[in-house]
Amino acid sequence: MPNRRHFIFSAAATSLTSQIQAQNKANRKLRVGVMGLSRGQAHIRNFAKITGVEVAYVCDVDSDRLAAGAKLAASAQNGREPKAVTDFRRILEDPSVDILSIAAPNFWHAPATILACDAGKHVYVEKPGSHNPLEAKLMVQAARRNNRKVQMGNQRRSAPAFQEGIEKIKSGAIGPLRYARCWYGNTRQSIGRGKQTSIPKSLDYDLWQGPAAHRPYQNNLIHYNWHWLWHYGGGELANNGVHALDIARWALEVDAPLTTSYVGGRYHFEDDQETPDTGDACYDFGNVGISWHGSSCLRRSYERHPFVSLYGESGVVSFDRGGYQIYDLEGKITEEKLPDLSDLPHFENLINAIRHEEALNAEIGDAQKSTMLCHLGNISYREGLQIKAMNFPEKYQTRDYCDQWRPVGA
Repeated sequence: MPNRRHFIFSAAATSLTSQIQAQNKANRKLRVGVMGLSRGQAHIRNFAKITGVEVAYVCDVDSDRLAAGAKLAASAQNGREPKAVTDFRRILEDPSVDILSIAAPNFWHAPATILACDAGKHVYVEKPGSHNPLEAKLMVQAARRNNRKVQMGNQRRSAPAFQEGIEKIKSGAIGPLRYARCWYGNTRQSIGRGKQTSIPKSLDYDLWQGPAAHRPYQNNLIHYNWHWLWHYGGGELANNGVHALDIARWALEVDAPLTTSYVGGRYHFEDDQETPDTGDACYDFGNVGISWHGSSCLRRSYERHPFVSLYGESGVVSFDRGGYQIYDLEGKITEEKLPDLSDLPHFENLINAIRHEEALNAEIGDAQKSTMLCHLGNISYREGLQIKAMNFPEKYQTRDYCDQWRPVGA
């Protein structure tokens, strides 16, 4: 039978071992693969600024963008070159890679996240994270069953001034909350009428479509205008509305709406775009509500709308740029903090979650509740009906393209 001295020694040794393991985990270099090298260039720049993080791979289906991304990564890492691959599955095969950072099109977000989690990788995935409601559920399940950290790219969640503004709201700065209004404006031009032409030599079009049901190449969709076709994207609501809706839901502390409606249309141009360029999405949560107004082809700068405004009984908090302004009921600014918005804290938050078990600021389970507001709004628009609770047509609860996934190594 062990004596007290032996017990104390063993306990101390166990404690020391745990401390060493924790320190090793905290100090170990983390290796990242970045998938999609347009928005992914920002991923490269931010990861390269974090001590002990290496961009080990860059990936794109366009060889021209792949070369540019590899050059950027090498420059950002003092000449340390990443491996450049066309197929992101090569990244998943490498056991030394810790994180897959996904900036590919929407229809790749969930499939790549699921495959990465199943391969043991943590994930940073851009908004909206899923193309449809079923994907939202499946990617959260993948993160849970593999115990992986999955951060969605709602970067304002990690912005210090946004966090401060939210805390002021929750501490009663404007009294009980009643409503949130969100706006987005831009001056997007017509995408025109595309033609089925030969595929550019630089593009692996089959891999670009990946899990999506195959369609012939159309020359006005890649690399950005796919957003405006339902087959590939979710329109402006899922493209930019998700950021504002996430802030509103964060402040109001709500999850699923009781009713959802979205009305609008394609008013500015007659072209291939299927999603609306102008519209209003409204969400009722019973005791509070949210609205989002999008105007993609007319910025309306003279109206001077903030990104999001939260309305309370004794004032308003508006969020814009990297921070907030507080107004009294007479419209006078009583407090403000408006620094520039930086993405870096959001990437740092993921790294700290992996190293130190810091809570994720946009953990995929919560983040997909904001994305679901976009899915519900788009379903309402497409079907011309008000969605009550989470009851929407069954065809939006199934996946019509992910059965085409190819196994790693194919």
